[in-house]
Amino acid sequence: MRLILLVVLAGLAGCAAKPPAEPETRIVRVEVPIEVPCRTKEVAVPPWAASGLKADDSLEVKVRALLAERRQRIGYERELLAANEACR
Repeated sequence: MRLILLVVLAGLAGCAAKPPAEPETRIVRVEVPIEVPCRTKEVAVPPWAASGLKADDSLEVKVRALLAERRQRIGYERELLAANEACR
């Protein structure tokens, strides 16, 4: 009987012990890059030189228009690349 009483008292003594301490709350600052919208001026599409060509235009006129359009395209691509680089 004494043994049972000691076991019960030991069990009750275990319940009277302090509960484990709560974990400490810490605030940690983490720097994460976020996406930001690019705010550059929109690049205007030029009026292409070959868009006004007709089927009955001479070969010389067509070649000149295509060469001019090539230069326009190169300049337009450079403007697009510059706008794209500004966003990086």
